[in-house]
Amino acid sequence: MTRDLVRFEDFELDLRAYQVRRSGRTLKLERIPMEVLLMLAERRGHLVTREEIIEKLWGKDVFLDTDNAINTAIRKIRQVLKDDPEQPRFVQTITGKGYRFIAPVTEPGTKEATQEREGDSSRAGRTKEAATGADLRKRRVLLVGGAVAVAALAVAGYLYFHRAPKLTDKDTIVLADFANSTGDPVFDDTLRQGLAVQLEQSPFLSLISDERIQQMLKLMAKPADTRLTPEVSREICERTASAAVLDGAIAGLGSQYVLTLRAKDCRSGDVLDEEQVQAAKKEDVLNALSQIASKFRTRVGESLTTVEKHDTPLAEATTPSLEALKSYSTALKVLFSTGSSAALPLFQRAIEIDPKFAVAHAYVGRMYGDLGETALSAESTGKAYQLRDRASEPEKFFITASYDMQVTGNMEKAEQTCELWVQTYPREMMPHSFLSGIAVPVLGKYDRAEEEGQKTIRLNPDFAIGYSVLAFSYAYLDRFGDAGNVLQKASERKLEIPEFLIQRYDLAFLKGDAAGMQREVALARGKTRVLDWISDHEAFALAYSGRLREARAMSRAAVDLAQQDGQRERASLYEAAAALRESLFGNTLAARQRADAALELSRARDTEYGAAVALALAGDLSNAQKLANDLEKRFPEDTSVRFSYLPTLRALFELHRGEASQAIESLGISAPNELRAPTSSFFGFFGALYPIYVRGQAYLAVHQGANAAAEFQKIVDHRGIVVSDPIGALAHLQLGRAYALAGDKTKARSAYQDFLMLWKDADPDIPILKRAQAEHANLN
Repeated sequence: MTRDLVRFEDFELDLRAYQVRRSGRTLKLERIPMEVLLMLAERRGHLVTREEIIEKLWGKDVFLDTDNAINTAIRKIRQVLKDDPEQPRFVQTITGKGYRFIAPVTEPGTKEATQEREGDSSRAGRTKEAATGADLRKRRVLLVGGAVAVAALAVAGYLYFHRAPKLTDKDTIVLADFANSTGDPVFDDTLRQGLAVQLEQSPFLSLISDERIQQMLKLMAKPADTRLTPEVSREICERTASAAVLDGAIAGLGSQYVLTLRAKDCRSGDVLDEEQVQAAKKEDVLNALSQIASKFRTRVGESLTTVEKHDTPLAEATTPSLEALKSYSTALKVLFSTGSSAALPLFQRAIEIDPKFAVAHAYVGRMYGDLGETALSAESTGKAYQLRDRASEPEKFFITASYDMQVTGNMEKAEQTCELWVQTYPREMMPHSFLSGIAVPVLGKYDRAEEEGQKTIRLNPDFAIGYSVLAFSYAYLDRFGDAGNVLQKASERKLEIPEFLIQRYDLAFLKGDAAGMQREVALARGKTRVLDWISDHEAFALAYSGRLREARAMSRAAVDLAQQDGQRERASLYEAAAALRESLFGNTLAARQRADAALELSRARDTEYGAAVALALAGDLSNAQKLANDLEKRFPEDTSVRFSYLPTLRALFELHRGEASQAIESLGISAPNELRAPTSSFFGFFGALYPIYVRGQAYLAVHQGANAAAEFQKIVDHRGIVVSDPIGALAHLQLGRAYALAGDKTKARSAYQDFLMLWKDADPDIPILKRAQAEHANLN
């Protein structure tokens, strides 16, 4: 292919004229983008690495910011060619490597090519040799001129890009409160939060989180509502080994406002940067704040390219209303100092003022999720997703990941969203927390969950939830000692959240530590929004050992406490769990009653699933099928519904119809990640390994004892996933049945004895216990 003329679709690259033409019309493209495009077109279909582009255009030893230069060149190429990077027709990005030209390139026609290469003899009567000589001279001039330009750019680039940056991408900043001398309280807290939103768009800068600031204030023996003056902020800066304190001020100047921003090295006190802008009126203050933030970012070392790419104006990233932003700012402060329940009304107030405040809707969704109200959480998160264009880039990631997890339930998408979030903002803690605590456990990736939990704590060692999700990850891996050590480390940092109390109770249960369990119950007494939760876990522990009467009483207490607190969905999950226990133990009438009670309280996803399993086990296939159909209709993307809930229910229906082989086939879709944690485990605390349990029952039904034993052994071997769900105890009984069917009476007796020992204090009238005792007697 000649390099003088290159054609693709209706475009022409003419090297002689140094032009890009489309349908005969010349398009503007600068020299560097032109050279890159020619290089890609010449090697169409092949990967051209960034290193090859750098060496070709600038040589090996260059001081330019070549990464930004290449990014800019590719962007300009796409602008000229109208090429969509998400669905490219011409230039395809190979992430982390380079680019590939993917459009077909056509050779010019013979006559035309000859004329282009040799010139038309009728023009000047010159010979081919003369034309070639002229072309070479012309190219030499271009190359010399280009070399001079590159040299000049290299010198300028060296001087610009080798300035000592005031901050680096390893530094952290403490953001102080704005000093407000205007007399208008609407600016209190509001401007600090607005500035945080602007600076958090930067992949370069990293702010110390408000959670960590709250923890530092505790260690400094200061109240949670202490103003972050420059002096207080400087101490926090030193305690967190940060680089600088950033403080601001707003003052009135007649009818105008003056905003000032100053960054100081927290050790030396040296001023790193100082900015000042004016706003003509109150309504312009947010725009002025956006301007001052952008100036600050470029002055302290961030590249102009990233500032331009990640710089959504504040009014577009949050809200144009100062009042709404104030309520939102106050809500965040309350969230980090007091908790979700207290913060919720303030987030809702922000939405009342500005119904299009996207991230406020997202936080309302998060608050409801923290409180166990998944249906309300999904509703608010869905609104945030609809409004996500009114958010900054990091907030869009937060909203999209929340939507994946709380609305569609598609954890594969949630994982992808969080991974892209991490790539864009490598120092952001939240995507690692989402991955560790929600997305990857539901995908059964517990080693990955541990890894992401470790990253969460490294990025923010005072983020309490980070310790909780890491402890869960260790428990899932049956590393109970490590889980306990993580919770102990959190305690040593003076961190305490309700999840820790519940987790310590469960770890004590798994270790057989009755005193430890009672200690946590005592700590829960008098604590609202915790007592109902631990009462439900007590009910599970009692039922695990067959003490069903006591379990029933504890379940009723949990339901009552949740309803008194206005938590209907949590109450419904406790009822669904009670229904499951009754059905697993053979009390069909009680199971149906508890399932109906659960559905009266809520039709949330996990409530419907628990009730459906209970009804299917109790023989009410008609109502169970209706619930299964509803789950399939409402949650077509949901990972747990697709790979755990529906396969389990279908297999139960088929077992009831005597189609055990079909049941085994239906559960095949669950097999690749069958150890996954269900989304119901947070409050409902049931559903883990149910596909395995039902598959084992199906193998018993087709008289394949060895296969059945293998399934029930998986449950016995993964106590950290099952915890106190009764199937953990019943798996020993089912294992005994499987070994008896396989003809191994020794192992069968041992398994039966394990079950009967677990149930040595069980209520004697439980149907499944009576059958187990009879079966064990028949083995002797």
